Amino acid sequence: MGKLLFSLRLFAFFLLLGTVSCVESVENQVQFYNNNFSKLDLANFENGRLFIWRNDTIAGYYNNEEVAVTLYDLPKHNYLKLSVELLIHDSWDGNWNDGISGPDYWFMGIDSVDVVRTTFSNSPCVSSYCLYQSFPNDFFRQNTPKTGAIETNMPSLCLGSFTSTSRYRVERLIEHSKVDSIRFHMRDELMQTNSPSPKCDESWSIAKISILAIQTNSK
Repeated sequence: MGKLLFSLRLFAFFLLLGTVSCVESVENQVQFYNNNFSKLDLANFENGRLFIWRNDTIAGYYNNEEVAVTLYDLPKHNYLKLSVELLIHDSWDGNWNDGISGPDYWFMGIDSVDVVRTTFSNSPCVSSYCLYQSFPNDFFRQNTPKTGAIETNMPSLCLGSFTSTSRYRVERLIEHSKVDSIRFHMRDELMQTNSPSPKCDESWSIAKISILAIQTNSK
């Protein structure tokens, strides 16, 4: 029953993305990477670092940086499902483009290819003021701040009670068949030129990374 349900979800995802022209069924699926950093595991990471926040060990925090993990000996597959639980800290300004405080971009991808290019906003949103974000879509889409967040109004990392942290689950299903290795990367392009401490003003952290290898058969 679980496999059938996953097949139906996968088919719906295929229809949404327009990646296939016929029905595909799941032959095999393997979660070959799953890391919530509770074991302090930074094997094969570039720019990996850990800190404690709200009694949890997470990776970060980052500002205008890239972090990546290289994984080897993947199981046979023709799709990868990439999933990251992402913490967006403090004063992200989304799509706002004034050359001083935005846009605030975030990227995720495999090897040299970005599969996510989006923005986030922790701005308040009222009739007279709203800094829109692109997530859960790619840039440039105008969504209200914190759209798609799985948790909002968490404590700020640096800026006290003035701003907050939002938690997102960022997921993408991509066609992929390389088995020797992949380099999974995340990076940002944040702008806050009028802040004496840009990294404290806005940053991001990673609570969990999960990668699922999926092998399908066409029918």
